Amino acid sequence: MKIAVIGAKGLPPKQGGIEHYCAEVYPRIVAKGHSVDLFARSSTTDSSPFSEYDYEGVRVISLPCPSGKGLDAFFSSMLGAMMSVGNRYDIVHFHALGPSLFTWIPKLSLSTKVVVTCQGLDWQRNKWGKLSSNLILQGEKAAVRFADGLIVVSEELRSYFRQTYGKQSVYIPNAAATYGASDPTFAYGKSLGLTAGRYVLFLGRLVPEKCPDLLIEAFKKLKPAGWKLVLAGGVSDTKEFTAQMLQQVADDPDIIFAGELRGARLWEIVRGSGLFALPSDLEGLPLAMLEAMSQAIPVLASDIPPHQQLVSTNRGVMFRAGNIDSLVQQMDWAIQHPQEMKQMAENAQRNVQVNYSWEKITADNLSLYENLLSSPGQRAGGKLVTTKLS
Repeated sequence: MKIAVIGAKGLPPKQGGIEHYCAEVYPRIVAKGHSVDLFARSSTTDSSPFSEYDYEGVRVISLPCPSGKGLDAFFSSMLGAMMSVGNRYDIVHFHALGPSLFTWIPKLSLSTKVVVTCQGLDWQRNKWGKLSSNLILQGEKAAVRFADGLIVVSEELRSYFRQTYGKQSVYIPNAAATYGASDPTFAYGKSLGLTAGRYVLFLGRLVPEKCPDLLIEAFKKLKPAGWKLVLAGGVSDTKEFTAQMLQQVADDPDIIFAGELRGARLWEIVRGSGLFALPSDLEGLPLAMLEAMSQAIPVLASDIPPHQQLVSTNRGVMFRAGNIDSLVQQMDWAIQHPQEMKQMAENAQRNVQVNYSWEKITADNLSLYENLLSSPGQRAGGKLVTTKLS
């Protein structure tokens, strides 16, 4: 099969769940004998417009895009969709709802099948203004109308598309990123003033919907003796929000902004944490939580449906989303009950190993592609196809 990918910033991944997803799945698809072209953004790849390079067998094509909040995603997705028309791809796979605004363009080639993966309802994210949110919502509607296959990463998203549009979708979850070796002496963590097993870790983009500010407030209120709070993640069109958080913790030596971590330093900080906390109001299926679970790190999370899917049945502790008192109470319980949390972490690790593997995700994507190409008159995610990948 000849496959095009639209919507990712670029490879190798620097930040963002979509890029990490693509870095795991598409080299595996190439290894099975298929070709993959990924249309990326020159602002992320630091390559000249229309240049190409190889990433583990995936051909990355760097597209020109203007600077500005949301403009790079909009124009690179439009250009990628336009370029896909003349290249006779079997599959054009869009990632995220904003880029899906252009799903109609590859349909100009009658032999091409269009697939969309929805990682979350991006139009609900606080970082977008009214115009951008509306464009993303229009992308969602375009995906429903034009996609031959619609993939969702959580059962909550599956219910949303069914209830909102009467649209059936294919559930293929995310998986944890592959971790390599990290420093067993915990040297980098010590350089930050940390003690292994004695800090709460937030890992993710510093954006309002992930609620790192709520976690900061709860930690300052609880003040657990001998513990610190580490916030690790990049800024995504939210510099003002991040600046406010920095001001909030400027006088607190027990709260550390580690910035965006990658590779061995990231793996060291995750493995050394005593508690992973994700207080989000909005998620698809969080890769950062899957990573923590894969490393048997105890988890504390808000009780939104995607978190319930991962944490329920004795795999972690949840608090009422947005409720500071509930967060303080559950954080305190988790810190005071290390043996119970250790058992929950082991349960979560087994669940991730069994149900969330990149090999299975790759196989499920390929199965969907093959089903679409062998059934030209049908649409996976539409009313004519009932196949479920699990």
